[in-house]
Amino acid sequence: MTQTPDTDEQGFLLDLNEWSEDFAINSAASEGIKLTPEHWEIIKVLRDFYEEFDLSPANRILVKQVKTKLGDAKGNSIYLMRLFPGSPAKVASKIAGLPKPTNCL
Repeated sequence: MTQTPDTDEQGFLLDLNEWSEDFAINSAASEGIKLTPEHWEIIKVLRDFYEEFDLSPANRILVKQVKTKLGDAKGNSIYLMRLFPGSPAKVASKIAGLPKPTNCL
């Protein structure tokens, strides 16, 4: 049995290198989300963004990035809210194993 990675009190990974697809699935489940291919697309965009900029994007930047990478139909707040209810940037970053975006409570 694999050991569960350490997280902070909000469920964000303490060591980003411990992220795995299993972590994402379990983290999503704790948010009441069952990951679909659409979720994985956003997770990939987020992880690529973090790798490039060393930053978890806030909602506005996430929307813009998704629009650039996946097109207008997916690059909008309504689409992201449907996939990641509440605060899409915060919830998706947590599931993607990234730090909490700086302007998210």
